[in-house]
Amino acid sequence: MINLYIRNQTGVNFSVTIDTVNLESRFSEGMQIFISVVISVLIFFMVSGNFLVMLAFIVDKRLRTQSNFFLLNLAICDFYIGAFSTPLFLPYMLTGKWMPGRTACKLWLTIDYTLCTASAFNVVLISYDRFLSVTKAVLYRSQQNRHSQTVLKMVTVWILSFSLYGPTILFGDRIFEGNNFPDTTCLVNFLNIWYFHFGTSIFDFAFPLISISFFNLSIYWNIKKRSKKKRHSCISHSLKENQKTLYIIATNTVHFAPQLQQNEEVRVPVKKRIKSILRQYFLCQRKSSSPTNSRLSTRDIQIIELSRDKKIAKSLLILVCVYAACWAPYTFLIIIGKACNGYCIESYWYDITIWLLYSNSAINPILYPLCHKSFRNAFTMMFQMYLKHVIRK
Repeated sequence: MINLYIRNQTGVNFSVTIDTVNLESRFSEGMQIFISVVISVLIFFMVSGNFLVMLAFIVDKRLRTQSNFFLLNLAICDFYIGAFSTPLFLPYMLTGKWMPGRTACKLWLTIDYTLCTASAFNVVLISYDRFLSVTKAVLYRSQQNRHSQTVLKMVTVWILSFSLYGPTILFGDRIFEGNNFPDTTCLVNFLNIWYFHFGTSIFDFAFPLISISFFNLSIYWNIKKRSKKKRHSCISHSLKENQKTLYIIATNTVHFAPQLQQNEEVRVPVKKRIKSILRQYFLCQRKSSSPTNSRLSTRDIQIIELSRDKKIAKSLLILVCVYAACWAPYTFLIIIGKACNGYCIESYWYDITIWLLYSNSAINPILYPLCHKSFRNAFTMMFQMYLKHVIRK
C-alpha cells in the first residue's frame, strides 16, 4: 500500500514537495543494486510461496475445506501483491518517476490498496472461522457443507476492500481539489487529507487488529476453561482407580478397607500412594490425541478436540503477531507524519515500513506448512510428484 511522503510548505498558498521525486540522487548506484536484489528476493518468495499454496488446492482435494478456502483467498491476495503491486513500486521508489502514465497510476493504486486491505480482512475472516470452530463446534460442523456461504464470505471481503479505497482513488479528484500531481508522480488524491487517513486506518488496521485479538483471546479462554475441566476429570479418575476407600491414620500410612478385612493388615506409605495417584494423573494428561482403539470414549474425543483446538490457537496467535508487526509501523508512521506535516520523520522510514507491510504477503505462505499438517502433507506430495517427473525424464 503506497502512501508516499509529502510536506506542507510555509506561505499563503499550499504546495506539495514530493521527496521521492529526487530519489535518484538519494540512492547511489551500488545502493540501488543492493535494494533491487533484496526486494527481488522478497518478491520471489511472495509469488512462489503463495503460488504453491494455490497449487496445493489443485493437487490435494483433501485441502478443500471451509477454513482452508479462506486461507486460499488470502493466498490469492498475497500472490497478486507480489506479482503486480510490488514490481511496479520498486522502480518507482528507486527512480522517483512514474513512467506508465496517469491512468495506469490510478489502476495500480486501486488494485494495490484493495489487495492490501483484502489481505487484512482475510486474516479477520480466518480468525472468525477459527473462533467458530473452537467455541461453537456444533454450529460450525453444521455449516461445513454450505459452500454458498463460504463463497459469499470470500466475495464480501473483496467488495468491502474495494469499497474502502477504490471509489475515492478513481473519482476522488472531483472531491479532493488541489492535488494535481504531474504525470510522473503517482500518489493518491487524499494524501494530505488527515481525517480521511484517520477514518480509513480504523477500518484497515484498528478493526482487524481488535477483531483478531478478540477472537484469539476468546479461543484462549475457551481452551483454558476446557483444560481445567480436563484436569479435574483426570484427578477424579485417578482417585477412583487408586483409592479404594483410603483410611489415613497418625502413623503416616494408608489402609485399604478391603484389605483390613483380611487376616493380615497391609500398610502402604502415604507418599508412595500419592506418587501412584499423580503418576496416573499425568498419564491421563499425556494420553494420546489419536488413540489406536477403534472405539473412542467420550473423554478420548474431548482430548482429541482439545489438542486440535490448542493447535488452532497457536497458529492463529502467530498470524495475529505477524499481522501486527507488519502493519503497525506503517499505520503509526502515517499518523505521526500527518501530525507533524512530515517534518519529524525521515522519508526513508516510509519506504521501510511500506516494504515491511508488503513482507506480510511473503510470510503468510510460510506459516501454512509450519502451522497446518494438511499443508505439509500436500507440499510433500507435490515434491514427490515433482521428483517422479524428473526421474522419468
